[in-house]
Amino acid sequence: MLCQRSIGAAWRGRLPGGHNATRGVERRATAQPLRGRLDGVRLFALASLLMLGLAACDRPGSPTVEATTVAAPAPTASSNAAFLARHWARPFAPQFAAAAGSGAPSALATLDPAACGACHAAQHADWRGSLHSRAMGPGVAGQLVTLAAADPAAAESCIRCHAPLAEQADALATSLSTDVPPGQDAAVRLDEHGLLCAGCHLRAGKVYGPLRRDGSAPAGDTAAWPHQGWTGARAFEDANFCAPCHQFEPGDYALNGKLLENTVEEWKSSRHAREGRSCQACHMPDRRHLWRGIHDPEMVRRAVTIELPGVQAAGGRLTAEMRLRNDGAGHYFPTYVTPRVFAEADQQDAAGRTLPGTLRRYEISRQVSPDLAREIADTRIAPGAQAVFTYRAPRAGGAVALTFRLRVEPDAFYRNLYQGLLDDGTAGAGEAQIRRALQAASNSAFIAYTQRLALVDGRADAL
Repeated sequence: MLCQRSIGAAWRGRLPGGHNATRGVERRATAQPLRGRLDGVRLFALASLLMLGLAACDRPGSPTVEATTVAAPAPTASSNAAFLARHWARPFAPQFAAAAGSGAPSALATLDPAACGACHAAQHADWRGSLHSRAMGPGVAGQLVTLAAADPAAAESCIRCHAPLAEQADALATSLSTDVPPGQDAAVRLDEHGLLCAGCHLRAGKVYGPLRRDGSAPAGDTAAWPHQGWTGARAFEDANFCAPCHQFEPGDYALNGKLLENTVEEWKSSRHAREGRSCQACHMPDRRHLWRGIHDPEMVRRAVTIELPGVQAAGGRLTAEMRLRNDGAGHYFPTYVTPRVFAEADQQDAAGRTLPGTLRRYEISRQVSPDLAREIADTRIAPGAQAVFTYRAPRAGGAVALTFRLRVEPDAFYRNLYQGLLDDGTAGAGEAQIRRALQAASNSAFIAYTQRLALVDGRADAL
């Protein structure tokens, strides 16, 4: 996965001297220890692309000592900003000692997500199926094997989002230096959990989360509550909660005058922001810990409205349009440099086979060079905007249908990156992990939409 803050040691010497890239192509009209300094040099390609967000920590049943409930004051932009500045201040202090000193239960003392899942089963099940739980998958871990030894500061800037706790950094340092087998010891392999529960919910031994659905928060004596209750904050439902890992700051790495990651700012200029729909509204529906995005076919279908008007089959030629309007995504579609989306069409015979030479494609993506040094093209669709794929081709002999598809390759950049590391021999000690990551990236493509149109004299009809 791509760590935008850290463009890797393997590319050192291949990057241009400055951050400004060459001018991109116009949009097409048709077809030290690991824990410590985190301000980092931008090196390698390692990052996750799903939105952060949190669900409620509901009041436990039948506490021994009853606590009162109070309505929280209405939030202000400044109060949310102040909370978030404190909450995401880096580097994080170690949580083990703080949790133990507070008398907190073992769920906090171990930082093991499974311990949280004993009470928060639904949230834990959602998290286990999310990319957040795999933020330290083989693609990242395989690169860090080499990167941590070559440039520890660069490795730090990757794990600030992929495995943000101090204890995870320590676990990673231990596993890299002692070759601990994956999964051997939960305490040692804490880094394997990626963005875990405590990464968002635990600070200085105290649990934080959103207010209840009615806007209330616990108050009074909560000493007998599990983990002594929680501190409620409206900032957990603020889109800016996601920004530390999903938004570059002004002056950060940019290509063609555009920040490499700009998702939250894209949202701010969309109607979703004006209408009060935050990142969490789509990526954490009903407060679920799902964070689904470009890897999920249903999310893709919700993001884009597709129309097929004006299809013609006449004069020995086929002409058709596929119109794609970004109605559902509160940011560019897609928002980042890692996926490629293709609007495509081909002619088929009566058996449903694609006829040679009839496939046409239009790529929707932000194409960048493998070393992140330049932008090649940007054909993404802005919120509320439309792209048009025009199909024009001679009608092939035996063609009875024209089929349109929307093909999604969520990990296209990663696939090319991992293949490049293997081809040029720079995968190093992480080669086995890089190979596993390449396989997963190669298998992640899917078809989000398909429509087969029967070719009749002078027109095409939907089958």
